[in-house]
Amino acid sequence: MRGRRRILLAAVLGVAVLAAACSDDGNEGASSTTATTGAPGTTTTTAAPEPLRVLVTNDDGVGAEGIDALVEALRALPDVEVTVVAPDENKSGSGDQTTAGDLVTAAATTASGYPATAVTGFPADSVVWALGNGAEPHLVVSGVNEGQNIGPLTTISGTVGAALTAARRGIPALAVSAGAGEPVDYETGIEAAIDWIVEHRDALLAGTADLDVTTINSPTCPTGEVRGVVEVPTALDRGGRSLTEVDCASTLTDPADDIDAFANGYVSLSTLTP
Repeated sequence: MRGRRRILLAAVLGVAVLAAACSDDGNEGASSTTATTGAPGTTTTTAAPEPLRVLVTNDDGVGAEGIDALVEALRALPDVEVTVVAPDENKSGSGDQTTAGDLVTAAATTASGYPATAVTGFPADSVVWALGNGAEPHLVVSGVNEGQNIGPLTTISGTVGAALTAARRGIPALAVSAGAGEPVDYETGIEAAIDWIVEHRDALLAGTADLDVTTINSPTCPTGEVRGVVEVPTALDRGGRSLTEVDCASTLTDPADDIDAFANGYVSLSTLTP
């Protein structure tokens, strides 16, 4: 898992380095750059790109491994501002529950030391508190959860519940979950999330992205490797199928839903309407 994480972060950092190389070396931290065009001595001013503001939460708690890996990957992207507000402890299986009355919060950090706010409450509480206390994200990302949230598990997931809460308040959201295993493969789900963010960045910044929740579930392969990423619907019912078995050596193609995709070694992307 550490090797995959280093590869992922190295790739993302490479994008950041290339972006930095295109800026004016003599104006580090400046809000604009200048370039000579037309006649000698003629300059034009180009505004720095607007940062993508991302609010990160989860249901495993602010100190969990999955949210830490996600935050570090997001921070490596160019022109991204990350705010972390998450439950102070594990609140798995809490769906979109919220707490009545005022919420108790405290300063905290992720496992790698990134500043965060810990909320004594549910994942959905974290989103409600953040949006009510100055956060104006273009996107909310919830996860990475330890354990898959597929089929009927989706409705009870605190990870998904936080994302749905954001979408209901007008913020597009991602819910990212990694299949249980030892060790949990967080990096594959993070890679899919980063790809999604890069693809939808312009729409997120413009405010034209769909107000949906995209759920990402990546398996932790006991043997073999993840077979790819597929867009599939969320299964309405289990239909007698296992929600935990994974066969990354499967030859099945065109899975019908997220349960089939996950069980046969695919990362599933599904869309939920809040």
